[in-house]
Amino acid sequence: MNRWLLPGIILTVVLMLDLYVFQAWRMVASTFPQRWRGPALWAYWLPTAAFTVLWLVMAFAPPVKGQPSFRAHAFSLIAGLIFAKLLAALFLLADDLRRVFTWAFSRWDVKEVSPVAGGGEGVSRSLFLSWLGLASGGVLFGTLMLGFRNKYRYRIERVKVESPQLPEAFRGLRIVHISDIHSGSLTDPVAVSRGVQAILDESPDIILFTGDLVNDHAGEMDGYHEIFSRLKAPMGVYSCLGNHDYGDYRRWPSPQAKAQNLERLKAVHASMGWRLLMNEHVSLEREGQRIALLGIENWGAKGFGRYGRLEDAYRGTESYPFRILLSHDPSHWEAQVLTGYPDIDLMLSGHTHGMQFGVELPGFRWSPIQYVYRQWAGLYRQGRQALYVNRGFGFLGYPGRVGILPEITVIELA
Repeated sequence: MNRWLLPGIILTVVLMLDLYVFQAWRMVASTFPQRWRGPALWAYWLPTAAFTVLWLVMAFAPPVKGQPSFRAHAFSLIAGLIFAKLLAALFLLADDLRRVFTWAFSRWDVKEVSPVAGGGEGVSRSLFLSWLGLASGGVLFGTLMLGFRNKYRYRIERVKVESPQLPEAFRGLRIVHISDIHSGSLTDPVAVSRGVQAILDESPDIILFTGDLVNDHAGEMDGYHEIFSRLKAPMGVYSCLGNHDYGDYRRWPSPQAKAQNLERLKAVHASMGWRLLMNEHVSLEREGQRIALLGIENWGAKGFGRYGRLEDAYRGTESYPFRILLSHDPSHWEAQVLTGYPDIDLMLSGHTHGMQFGVELPGFRWSPIQYVYRQWAGLYRQGRQALYVNRGFGFLGYPGRVGILPEITVIELA
């Protein structure tokens, strides 16, 4: 009984939403030629039938091992359809509220008012809102579907970070910053290999990775180990852990199994030639001058794990003129770095993915994630300190990107 309860509730809610939106579709269909009206009404229910089948498969069929992309795409189709109809329903609700206010006003008006649904102006406005609601929902759904094609369209972002504290020998240093590979979501090794080659083509002096190598477990790297092992730079490849790397979102047979998975993931970093920084720092030297590179475990301010110990990583760096911090979650910047470590000059993060959905135009940026994270993509500055938030190399959940493309960041220190 319990197994059917939640799927049944969700299916009932969606069908009620469908019936509500159907009223608008029926009004729009009434403007079609007579021979098309019947087929148009039946066609409306085809996506609902497909949704029902997909939802039952998602809810009750066991996952197919080795085919994570089917469930990801199916879930995205389901979620996209629901959000599209919710958006359409908002316009219809606005029209219904207009009808209620018009009716209420007519009760107090001494003049005879014709029913809203019967007069020319009332009908035209209702039809307009019905068209607008359905079109908006359709555009949203279509955009999400087209976003499937963008998940491997790597975009190179070039950023210059200037600081008077930077030693002269490090001016012009080229850093490639990547984050959030999420290898458990990747399904196209050839496309991923092109992304790795794009990094190498930039000839970076150093490569820095800010966490979430996997979704849940170290085994997800089995098909991508060789590809990411190609990442090399003269000053090395350094990394830190993200919230997904700890296996916190997976049911393990025992605490020991979870701990062993984390140790295996650390070994993956090492075997690829990546220096994983675990609440520690290293000295980077160039032409006899030095700066400090700090890396901590995940530290999140919004319900994610707080494993990081910045005080341990910072200890011993007091004499360095310039410090770079690798910390996966950008909320760490305001929560701890700005207030307690004013001499950390540059922090690199990821985590948000830009929600894989948004708009980025010259002079204007928007994503729903900005209502959760104040720093969600790109470069931020406060005084001498800077934060860069990478939009992510991979993807999670929704197997696509709309407006926020996967990112390879090239940072030049100056």
